[in-house]
Amino acid sequence: MEKNCSRKSRVLPLFRLLLVTLALLCLAPLALVVGVRAQSKATDPGVRPGPPAAGKFFSTLSKEQSALGPLFTQDFNNIFGVTATETGHLGLGPVYNSDECELCHSQPAAGGASTFVNQALLVYNADGATNTVPYFELSAGAMQNSRFPQQLGNLSLPDGLDHQVFTITGRADAGSCDIAQPDFSEAQSENDIEFRVPPPMFGDGLMEIIQEKDILSNQSAQCAEEASTGICGTPNYASDGSIGRFGWKAQNRSALIFVSEALTGEMGVTDEAFPNEGNETPGCVINALPEDHSNFISVPPADFPGTPERLALFVRFLAPPTPAPPNSATLNGQNQFNAVGCNICHSSPSPVQFVTPTAAISALSDQNVNIFSDLLVHHMGNCLADGVTQGAAAGDMFRTAPLWGVGQRVFFMHDGRTTDIVQAVEDHSDTYCAQGYGGSVLSGYQNSEADTVINSFNALSLTNQQDLIDFLRSL
Repeated sequence: MEKNCSRKSRVLPLFRLLLVTLALLCLAPLALVVGVRAQSKATDPGVRPGPPAAGKFFSTLSKEQSALGPLFTQDFNNIFGVTATETGHLGLGPVYNSDECELCHSQPAAGGASTFVNQALLVYNADGATNTVPYFELSAGAMQNSRFPQQLGNLSLPDGLDHQVFTITGRADAGSCDIAQPDFSEAQSENDIEFRVPPPMFGDGLMEIIQEKDILSNQSAQCAEEASTGICGTPNYASDGSIGRFGWKAQNRSALIFVSEALTGEMGVTDEAFPNEGNETPGCVINALPEDHSNFISVPPADFPGTPERLALFVRFLAPPTPAPPNSATLNGQNQFNAVGCNICHSSPSPVQFVTPTAAISALSDQNVNIFSDLLVHHMGNCLADGVTQGAAAGDMFRTAPLWGVGQRVFFMHDGRTTDIVQAVEDHSDTYCAQGYGGSVLSGYQNSEADTVINSFNALSLTNQQDLIDFLRSL
């Protein structure tokens, strides 16, 4: 029988965690000073305190569904080894970013985003692996996934793929496998590396079944006003013609595809949707493929389908984040949010909201989805551009990120470039983004569609600007 291995035996030494925590506390005031540029008057109050406002399952799940929740949560917490000699769950590698789902998705609870301390420090040398920690995996930074827009060493050819940070080389359960990590320093020197951070997954079951006609209706209304706003998003269509909605560029259509791709792409665990290893170096394809597959003899039935199906149900069962109770400041902040035009893309509950259709999981039926996103991709300018094309989303295009839950987010933007939500707002505009961003800025793309909105934000009074920021931190 498979066993669930706790990470408690593998945590960083206590003194190391204390040092990182102290560093964060010391740097937080400086980050607020550095991150807020002259254009902004407001300051970020920081991660909203209190217990997690997300991470619970829908309270209206059926008795049978609720009973399965702990099993699906266990799947989310499983630690994978190469041959399962220690963890009970096989398939890690040959190349990977993490060995556990929750390692990337833990803020403010399981299913969320990157937490305060970079969890990559828990896996780079696990079980004897000989990896070094790349320059971009900072102890107090977001856990990063790397992509090379062009092929390393041949910049005339496009790449755009996820180049996993670690390899299983040297692990006790990796046999003779010998793979070198990508040359991230060379990629940096060639200005050929971009980053993605793990997105939160709360409420994704609702997002999955939002009707396409509603997305297209909102797009039509939005684009009709393009002459005055400069904003006109577009769907990122999947290969079957359906509208994608998962991932930073809305490149995935369903929760099942999203988690299946992550299982293989992030952890190297082949599954029934992605049955081939990402690296087929001889001696490194160790297990029968796919490594994760349906269990035809297991009891209870919840263990019958493969891990992706169970992880997809875990995601679908997660309720949306709960916002803080409104007060006079946040109510005014929402009015300002709408007045400057943030709601054109980050659609707010009034006048535009999504309502789900009748669903097989009845808890998802007929729900108002106050996601604060149009689920479209938009041109975001040179400063945010990553040069990576995915489907209809060009190198400067990103899906409007849902804002529910941002009150307890630590890192913002697709690459986790800032912990300051004010800077995240400013970075929507090339004019202000380039002034405050220390990383590489691409060229050749059109201006950000949000330029006019950010100009309006910076024209607000101090009170209205601060109320808008406080409203965001209340979500």
